[in-house]
Amino acid sequence: MSNVPLMPMATAVWLVENTTLTFKQIATFCNLHEVEIQGIADGEVAKGIMAYNPIMSGQLTREEIELSSKDESRSLQIKNTDIEISTVNKKIKKYIPLSKRQDKPDSALWLIKNHVQLKNSQIAKLVGITVHSVNSIRNKSHWNYNTLSPKDPVAMNLFSQKDLIAAIEKAERRIKREKKEKEKAKKTREVSNNE
Repeated sequence: MSNVPLMPMATAVWLVENTTLTFKQIATFCNLHEVEIQGIADGEVAKGIMAYNPIMSGQLTREEIELSSKDESRSLQIKNTDIEISTVNKKIKKYIPLSKRQDKPDSALWLIKNHVQLKNSQIAKLVGITVHSVNSIRNKSHWNYNTLSPKDPVAMNLFSQKDLIAAIEKAERRIKREKKEKEKAKKTREVSNNE
């Protein structure tokens, strides 16, 4: 574990601009040469480098800076070098070229014909069109229905086979759940009728 702050030059710029620390204290903390810190203060070094606030990142505290500002022989102590960088696993939407966008209704029609268990919302999500469009294709009221021809969306690379399998499995689980709920409701009706 290193005792150097994240982005030492940007941190040095911030410390020069926002504190009364000596060049030696800043140089020692940022692991830079004292002449570089002098250059930052004179505007000759680190031109265009955005200042990085070490307090916001949790590497320094305001109290630590104040203590070192009062005592020139005291060096800054880094609080934390392990900075948490959050990464969000967000599904990135794939860009569909304009030439392939016209194939979306054809793909929706293919899914309607070949995978009847899929809900309109699932088809819309997979293909990347609105639920209203899927409804109109299913009801044969789509403005361009007569010219549509079913096309396999996986073959056309609109989404992966893995996405299709996941959607089908989800639909099958939903159908099983609905079937169990109907049977349960039927049994409770029978029991109440027998009483």
